[in-house]
Amino acid sequence: MAMIGIDLGTTNSLVSVYRNGHPELLPNEWGQFMTPSCVGVLEDGAVTVGAVARERLITHPGETAASFKTWMGTQKEFLLGGKTFLPHELSALVLRKLAQTAREALGEEIEEAVISVPAYFNDNQRCATRLAAQLAGLPVKRLINEPSAAALYHSHAAHQQEQRLLVVDFGGGTLDVSVVDCFENMVEIVAIAGNNRLGGNDIDRAIASYFCDQTGLSWPNLAPQQQRQLLALAEKGKIGLSRMRDRGCILACQIDGETRSVPLDGETLRAICQPIFRQVKEVIVRAVRDSGIPISAISDVVLVGGSSQLSVFVDYLEELFSKRPTLAKHPEHTVALGVGLCAGIKQRSAGLQDIVMTDVCPFSLGVAACNDVQDANPHMATLIQRSSILPARRTERFFTLANNQRHIRLAIYQGENYYAADNLLLGELSVSVPPDEAGKQSAAVTFAYDINGILEVTAESSGGDRRRTVILNPRLNWSEEEIARALERLNALPDQSLPQEEDLLLLSRAERLFAQLSDRRREEAAGIIQCLTQALQSGSPIRLAQERERLRRHLEDLEAWAQRDIWGEPYIEDEEDML
Repeated sequence: MAMIGIDLGTTNSLVSVYRNGHPELLPNEWGQFMTPSCVGVLEDGAVTVGAVARERLITHPGETAASFKTWMGTQKEFLLGGKTFLPHELSALVLRKLAQTAREALGEEIEEAVISVPAYFNDNQRCATRLAAQLAGLPVKRLINEPSAAALYHSHAAHQQEQRLLVVDFGGGTLDVSVVDCFENMVEIVAIAGNNRLGGNDIDRAIASYFCDQTGLSWPNLAPQQQRQLLALAEKGKIGLSRMRDRGCILACQIDGETRSVPLDGETLRAICQPIFRQVKEVIVRAVRDSGIPISAISDVVLVGGSSQLSVFVDYLEELFSKRPTLAKHPEHTVALGVGLCAGIKQRSAGLQDIVMTDVCPFSLGVAACNDVQDANPHMATLIQRSSILPARRTERFFTLANNQRHIRLAIYQGENYYAADNLLLGELSVSVPPDEAGKQSAAVTFAYDINGILEVTAESSGGDRRRTVILNPRLNWSEEEIARALERLNALPDQSLPQEEDLLLLSRAERLFAQLSDRRREEAAGIIQCLTQALQSGSPIRLAQERERLRRHLEDLEAWAQRDIWGEPYIEDEEDML
């Protein structure tokens, strides 16, 4: 039985394990460490997860979902191929795929999984992640904050005895910032801040919006397939500019039969990203202020996450800190390796017994309190402040407001706003008190918040009534019957059948290139689709094997042309020279 670590990402997800004295990533069926966090429903109703679904994002936008992690903890519905999914159900399908990858790579069953979450995930989102794991059949007792996992791995790999780090985790859909104090074998998370709706996807949308503005297009009026096409073009442009930072590029694509193009260079991209970078700065400032550590005392700024590799982002942080940040060796792998290390620590693997890691509470926790009986808008009485070291425990006493009051009702909230109603309601607890004059009777309320993000609330009244509850989100803490029904529904989804996944990936890739290319090369992609379809329909394994290899080489040539180095090339009217 193995214990694994999972980085459940917005764009890509990874699975890791601690063995042979170090954390290592486990490859999927394609030999890749990163599995796209995409889910699609095929024409026959079968569900596909990963690479095939990603290829179908442009060609089948109505049957494919991505970036659903952004909606974790909500009741947003995704309609795919006539089937309705909630965000945690889609995440469960991704987790199920990763668990299968681990089983095949390790040759054993999974005993437990440690899953990373954005540091600024609230209780709704953390509950949704646990529920997704439960629906995937994965036992999960520990969630670890993504920047905490990154800091753990960076500290372990750097072998530095003492350092203070600012870890910036900039992914596809989330931003997390942590201030970390490292000393010998201890890794202490001092403060965290984040934005769960800010990431590289926002840069893609900003570039696509700029493209529309420059070409007279209206983003809301574009078809879903056209929007996906523009987002893919924007992503390619930003990555290309990072690789060839001193040269510009031409973004061009065909919309409604007309080829439209826009030049893009580093200065323009920087201007496009300014509103996003201002939000990044706000998160960094909040984390540093909460830590109480001056910027001058921070040894290094460490960048992790796929979007942190963008040169325009690194340049911005260099200006902000007056020194060049350190880009992790494998920014997209760092969190997953840290989660694998955490799994090893939890397993008490050899060589890790002395490592101590502390984490902090991402949000303040408290109860609604009134100043007097006429107070119609209760304020937040905080018991556990954000950035408190976990586990945290605190007791406060609350008094009656009215004469002959018989109960003290405690509404439990999470958040930073002054008025309780503006924060996230987690649950309620009520204790009885003897009738008496206002202010004479009371209840001692204790909050205990552990490293796994579980809040236990205990209230004991002056009359001796004692109540205890473990806060569980009422919308996401499903009953056993509800979970059984959800499992039955997910298990009833047919697995990817014929054509086999390898052939389906080739076919989806050809369909995606057909949508992206034009003129002669579009005809080549059409020919590949026809040949592969005919080979699949023939039922001949020999013919299929022969055609598969030939068509794969042809697709690689087309892909190479589509991804050719056009950075700095002048714009040419010939459609064949467009992206």
